[in-house]
Amino acid sequence: MTIGLAHAELMAVVAAVTSNEPRVMTVRSGEALPSGPFELGHRTLQSGLREWIQEQTGHPIGYLEQLYTFADRDRNNDIRGGRTISISYLGLVLEQDAPGAGRPAWHGWYEYLPWEDHRQGRPKVLDAIIEKLRVWADADPRRRAERHQRADFTFGLDHGGWNEDLTLQRYELLYEAGLVAEAGDVSDNFGRPMFADHRRILATGIARLRAKIKYRPVVFELMPSAFTLLQLQRTVEALAGLCLHKQNFRRLIEQQELVEETGGIASETGGRPAKLFRFRQTVVEERALSGTKLPLVRN
Repeated sequence: MTIGLAHAELMAVVAAVTSNEPRVMTVRSGEALPSGPFELGHRTLQSGLREWIQEQTGHPIGYLEQLYTFADRDRNNDIRGGRTISISYLGLVLEQDAPGAGRPAWHGWYEYLPWEDHRQGRPKVLDAIIEKLRVWADADPRRRAERHQRADFTFGLDHGGWNEDLTLQRYELLYEAGLVAEAGDVSDNFGRPMFADHRRILATGIARLRAKIKYRPVVFELMPSAFTLLQLQRTVEALAGLCLHKQNFRRLIEQQELVEETGGIASETGGRPAKLFRFRQTVVEERALSGTKLPLVRN
């Protein structure tokens, strides 16, 4: 859809968690997020996007919410002198291969934002990032103190520590410092680049979902119908990029009465039998309005 010199499109950050890894649906061999034109015949933006995603991927999408509208000038250099307005959505699905050649493919979040995964401790890439940010901060004496303060805050170097919700702020700071390929011709690039500002949109989706799992039970959209509590914890950890305290996690899950036993048994990685659970549908219906959180209790 074209409005004057503006081109409107729908864009989707479609996320899944597979084998304890958060993944995103991509096109162009992993270089872009799925997007398509907004058709005037669609009753709503959301219905149009649902139809488009099902057409492109071969399977329907469950949870879907509007993310943000990106309309900065010249964010898509393919449209000279114009503007691309991207109305983005965050969708959650169970991953499955799309049929046919040229269909969307799944890639891990942390290919694009490797500094965001702290499940195995502090990522090594952070040392190089901080070193480059220090050089950038010192390059402008007038803004030196402010730049150092921002870097310390967003990357957890101040007394507040690492905040997993600041995914977008960290990417935007790296962009401003010229440390990602999307910022222009740079000698250093951290993480896999994407077309135009799609990596920024991905960072926006990750930040939204990390915040969302703290007050809405949306993580269950990413779970099979039956799961162990360890599988649930590993999924939350994958999304947050953090390790959680096992006993505190289970205690809080039980206190909120989010799950119920199915009566089935599954073998964990070490071969020990574990109870299978399912999410209580009544809790979904009741707490989707009032709010509920899945705990992020760090080790």
